[in-house]
Amino acid sequence: MPKLNWLILVLIFAILFPPLVAARDLELTIVYDNNPYDRNLETRWGFSCFVKGPEKSIIFDVGGEGSVLLENMKKLKIDPKEVDVVVLSHIHYDHIGGLSDFLGVNPDVTVYMPKSLPRRVKEEVKAAGAKLVEVHKPSKICEDVYSTGELGGWIKEESLIIKTAKGLVVITGCAHPGVVNIVKKAKEIFDSEVYLVLGGFHLCWMNSWQIKGIINGVKKEGVEKAAPCHCSGDLARKLFEKAYGKNFISVGVGKSIKVENAF
Repeated sequence: MPKLNWLILVLIFAILFPPLVAARDLELTIVYDNNPYDRNLETRWGFSCFVKGPEKSIIFDVGGEGSVLLENMKKLKIDPKEVDVVVLSHIHYDHIGGLSDFLGVNPDVTVYMPKSLPRRVKEEVKAAGAKLVEVHKPSKICEDVYSTGELGGWIKEESLIIKTAKGLVVITGCAHPGVVNIVKKAKEIFDSEVYLVLGGFHLCWMNSWQIKGIINGVKKEGVEKAAPCHCSGDLARKLFEKAYGKNFISVGVGKSIKVENAF
């Protein structure tokens, strides 16, 4: 067979039968939270979630005490040096206090933070030798992972959006801009449904009537699964569980959520 014809056949075969690429899971592990789950881990007021599965490994928020964060990660067999990206949601200490200790162990990361954060936090990142990215508008962090951009008024906050085969996964720090508003923003950016919302919903100061209104709003937006923790409060967690039933995910420090065949 002439060489040219052979090359054409190879090309046609490659187009008709592309190589199979194994689907990857998304794994979300709470490494810092004030709600208990794994009794071997320390609980502290604050939040941090390790994201594994996308193109880059991400830690979203770093809790308030770096020593607690790093010790919990050690017990969970999560090596800080395998983290590629740090995303900070907002200015409050219980979400950024562990940054210095974390960068002391792994400065070879890119840190995404709201543009509105104080200069001292930005200088801390630069002094450690890490790369700083200031976020204002919705931004791509890596393949399938995005920031909502800064949302809210007095307290500006960014949330994480992960595109999966099952829909969007949204991770919030404290949801100061409102969890319903964050969900709406994620849907607006991608014109896609939300599969899961995880993180602090900032409902611990609300009464049951107010919380039920928020739950109705979340359900109205079509959120399939809910996993409130950190500043959501016990009452909100109970009411979300009643409203969501089997689609409620009880989370606390050490809890890992796997979204199979996400990518």
